[in-house]
Amino acid sequence: MFFSTRRQIIDQLAEPVAVTPGRSPWADARTRFMRNKAAVASVVALLVIGALCVFGPLVLPFDFDSTDWDAMKLPPTLQNMHLWGTDESGRDLLVRCLIGGRISLMVGLLATLCSVAVGIAWGATAGFLGGKIDGFMMRIVDMMYAIPYLLIAILLVTILGREFYLVVLAITAFSWMDMARVVRGQTLSLRTMEFVEAARAIGVPTRRIIFNHIVPNLLGVVVIYTTVTVPSVILTESVLSFLGLGIQEPMTSWGVLIEDGTKVMEVAPWMLLFPAALLSITLYCFNFIGDGLRDALDPKER
Repeated sequence: MFFSTRRQIIDQLAEPVAVTPGRSPWADARTRFMRNKAAVASVVALLVIGALCVFGPLVLPFDFDSTDWDAMKLPPTLQNMHLWGTDESGRDLLVRCLIGGRISLMVGLLATLCSVAVGIAWGATAGFLGGKIDGFMMRIVDMMYAIPYLLIAILLVTILGREFYLVVLAITAFSWMDMARVVRGQTLSLRTMEFVEAARAIGVPTRRIIFNHIVPNLLGVVVIYTTVTVPSVILTESVLSFLGLGIQEPMTSWGVLIEDGTKVMEVAPWMLLFPAALLSITLYCFNFIGDGLRDALDPKER
């Protein structure tokens, strides 16, 4: 133990600390991130795609589920304002792609936030407590790893249903394990640091040490891993929708649109091209942002 009594700890914590003027580590990380042109361009592209998905359907003169039987499989044209053409039911493809983007991005973000929250709580608790508790908690993770992830997601969606929140729940159920492992490994190194030992010495409860001292110091790792998890979750939702187990009509997502496009790709290739392009661009953007954050927050680069 670094200090002998609680009084000595409090006295030392109360002593004024000389602060050296300078830039914070987060300011330096932001500067390094801004130098990464691919990451910055990806942020701009994601903001544009997100804004289009949110506000685009409000501006365009079509509803995502309105049909026009006189304009079925119409190719992209300025005629009748169908800029990206129509599908086999005469529905405007641009509006449906933007609405599908809303759903895919919402599923990706919500499922990622839920999985990150569960992973942080599980991994930080296991890593900080250690011993048999750590072994027991991580063996549960190992057993879940042995189960095919996509197969269980399909099973859960089939059993629970295909509503939006049930799809999010099914994806979250098995997407938190990687985060738990990453957080647990970082926590094992943090729990022996001096500030943690000092908090233990003055009697800070374990729960407060984990969430007030350990978790804030994992922010860099969590941010980086979150940007990697979002595209994985979006892709999982797209796979489920492609298999007919995700979002159901009349609502749509990029996976549903891609599945519809594959059926008529020979006669209406635009029905596959546009949603596949949006999905690909979004996935690449998240990956570039993750690479930029990793380089910016890497201690070796400081």
